[in-house]
Amino acid sequence: MKIAVVGAGYVGLVSGACLADFGHEVTCVDKDPAKIEALLSGRIPIFEPGLDALVAANVKAEHLFFTGDLAAAVRGADAVFIAVGTPSRRGDGFADLSYVYAAAREIAAALDGFTVIVTKSTVPVGTGDEVERIIRETRPEAEVSVVSNPEFLREGAAIDDFKRPDRIVVGAEDDRGRKVMADVYRPLYLNSAPVLYTSRRTAELTKYAANAFLATKITFINEMADLCEAVGANVQDVARGMGLDNRIGTKFLHAGPGYGGSCFPKDTLALIKTAQDHATPMRIVETVASVNDQRKRSMARRVVAACGGSVRGKTIAVLGLTFKPNTDDMRDAPSLSIIAALQDGGAAIRAYDPEGTRQAQDMLRDVDYAASAYACLEGADAAVIVTEWNVFRALDLDRVKRVMKAPVLIDLRNVYRAADVRARGFTYVDVGRGYPDDTAPAGVSATTPAGEFLPD
Repeated sequence: MKIAVVGAGYVGLVSGACLADFGHEVTCVDKDPAKIEALLSGRIPIFEPGLDALVAANVKAEHLFFTGDLAAAVRGADAVFIAVGTPSRRGDGFADLSYVYAAAREIAAALDGFTVIVTKSTVPVGTGDEVERIIRETRPEAEVSVVSNPEFLREGAAIDDFKRPDRIVVGAEDDRGRKVMADVYRPLYLNSAPVLYTSRRTAELTKYAANAFLATKITFINEMADLCEAVGANVQDVARGMGLDNRIGTKFLHAGPGYGGSCFPKDTLALIKTAQDHATPMRIVETVASVNDQRKRSMARRVVAACGGSVRGKTIAVLGLTFKPNTDDMRDAPSLSIIAALQDGGAAIRAYDPEGTRQAQDMLRDVDYAASAYACLEGADAAVIVTEWNVFRALDLDRVKRVMKAPVLIDLRNVYRAADVRARGFTYVDVGRGYPDDTAPAGVSATTPAGEFLPD
């Protein structure tokens, strides 16, 4: 099949490369000349494990192409995927659909024969209706089927998610569109990937519902972590006890500093706005978004408490900046709120991230970026593990203690066993693993949740 993918960002590039690897002829289109030039030169503008090799192999096999000429890519295509950005709109948090609608107009002008227009971008319910209206208004004679095919890719594991999906959701209003989509995903037949055919609006809403539910699980276990600290329980054991129930499952029950990234913050806000517009407010999701924002800020207070009530004039080493490991994505990362709050408290920040430094430099000010974890820890008054990159999971704690000015470690991802770290003489603060009274850092006790401590 001949496929065009409009938008060569994270979703578009991963989807295009994987579809090309299925054997389709795929052309990725982007308006950014610098991005197209980089891709044509073999440089991948985002970090995703395995993506560089996948792109290179399919370019070499002449299955994958890059261009800035949308009309040339769309002309003669069996399917055109819209994979442009839908950032949160300023003011109300609703998804900004201007890029989607602009793409629809350009696609309409270039259509040649029956074509399936596939919305891959995450869009609010009803967007496909407007895309179809725009196309038919621009080209009344065009033969098209507008389909919703939301992506369910995890950053850091996107290629595996695309090739071995839990499910493929296709929202189509006619049999011709369903048939083309079946042909697009036919290579996954041997993997027995379940394909769910629904109405277009149902498919659009399914994406938001899935992300909002996962965000709710994360927020729930974070609040349980605070309760565990207050009563002296272990949130990891609580999560395991919950997760062994097949109705609940183990995933997304890891306590930490709150969710971030390109999907959950944006999609929860868009779902809230959609529900409000239709007079069906989603109180649970509204609370999830509010609690998550508060969670990030509370992590800075946890660091202040571990440092004796003040970070003024102190150097804090921040290990990990991206919202999760195996990506360079800094969007809504907890580190942004934590660092800003610590700087407001008078702290100097030194940071290290294996992949996120370049993106972080555009979003953070007055941060000293180190070249390695140990360089970051040199002379620091306290260290904070914000992102659980593998490189932080097995630090030489004796060396860490030697290079730091003070052995204070705040582990916001529960990477280490508390007993092991404290046995080496560290003041150690974790998340949700209840403090015995004799091991609590200053200002934190078994009856005072560390996340809520705010010194006078």
